[in-house]
Amino acid sequence: PAHLAGRIPLTATYRLHPGLAARLAAILRDVRFLAFASQALFIAATLAAGGWLVSNLLHALEALGLDLSFGFLQRTAGFVIGQGPAMERTDSFLQAYTVGLANSLQVIVVGLVLASLLGLLAGIALLSGNWLLRTVIRAYVEVMRNTPLLVQLFFLYFAVILQLPSLANRVVLGPVILSQRGVWLPRLIPSEGFNLWIGLAAAGVLIGAVLYFRRVDRRLRTGEETRPFVWALGSLLIIVAAGWVLAGGRPIMVEYARLEGLRMVGGTRLTPEFAGILFGLVLYTGAFIADIVRAGLLAVPYGQLEAARAIGLSEMQVLRFVILPQALRVIVPPLTNQYLNLAKNSSLAIGVGFPDLYAVSKVIFSQSGQAVQTIAMMMFTYLVISLVISAVMNVINARLRIVER
Repeated sequence: PAHLAGRIPLTATYRLHPGLAARLAAILRDVRFLAFASQALFIAATLAAGGWLVSNLLHALEALGLDLSFGFLQRTAGFVIGQGPAMERTDSFLQAYTVGLANSLQVIVVGLVLASLLGLLAGIALLSGNWLLRTVIRAYVEVMRNTPLLVQLFFLYFAVILQLPSLANRVVLGPVILSQRGVWLPRLIPSEGFNLWIGLAAAGVLIGAVLYFRRVDRRLRTGEETRPFVWALGSLLIIVAAGWVLAGGRPIMVEYARLEGLRMVGGTRLTPEFAGILFGLVLYTGAFIADIVRAGLLAVPYGQLEAARAIGLSEMQVLRFVILPQALRVIVPPLTNQYLNLAKNSSLAIGVGFPDLYAVSKVIFSQSGQAVQTIAMMMFTYLVISLVISAVMNVINARLRIVER
């Protein structure tokens, strides 16, 4: 401005206030600011990369005449899944996806139960005083843990199950029949009076549980031996037996498989594919669980074992009342990981031709062309299954932890 002309030197330079510059320098050197800035830059770069990928995806789908909707699930599938819930060719892709999910859940649930039992028994056997038993179980654990699961599945399916005799020369192991056509097990069939009997059995379980906890409480209060397990089991057996008589004597019957002509009738059949993936997952996961159980048992201080024996407990009572309750606190966290591994490894069923969730999803996106939606649905389904398993195991882990003040 004219009124300031001559008052401000033309050569003057302007600098930040010394206090403000020092504060800015301190902020730029602050670890918290640097951490926040680096995280913000990383998030921004991730969003930019994600936006670029989504943009490319949308352009590619538009060029192919496809979209990201899920309306294709209502289209006719045009194929049949031979195992699992019944399905027709005229059913939709959604029905086919449901059948694949049911097959996967069947493998996962049965596999978790059998692998847990096998791992518990094998883990206890690893600490057995019997040298031969301990050596055999250790060899089983080492072989299973150090060979790829897919190789084991191929060996079990192609070299074992498919090499079994034909139906004419089938292998009969009591009520179990083995053949290259599958495995047949007895099947339970409810008859008249089943509802009455199962209702009384449920009441027996409830009464047995009440008696068990009451006898345990009395033992803790008085110190006398109240035998809670004997009372609970005795009451359950009496009520179940009474219900059996009241229901007419045979509320449930056992149906065995038998050969009629060239095919087996009756019983429950495990197809070679289902047997291959189920037994493979059980044997593989059971080996890892066995080592977890062994480590959990060894984690209990030896003084606990000596003290339990000193008060006159039998070896079975020592294991049941002293060792296992404390070992479970060590066993459950890594056991959760093995359960999750079994659930995710079930997707290898495609290697033996079992139509699980992954195999069915592959057929769906091959025929519909909607690969993005199908893979997203499959990922979300496996995520939900894993989160459910984790939630259940977290509840069990919380119940087992030591309560502190």
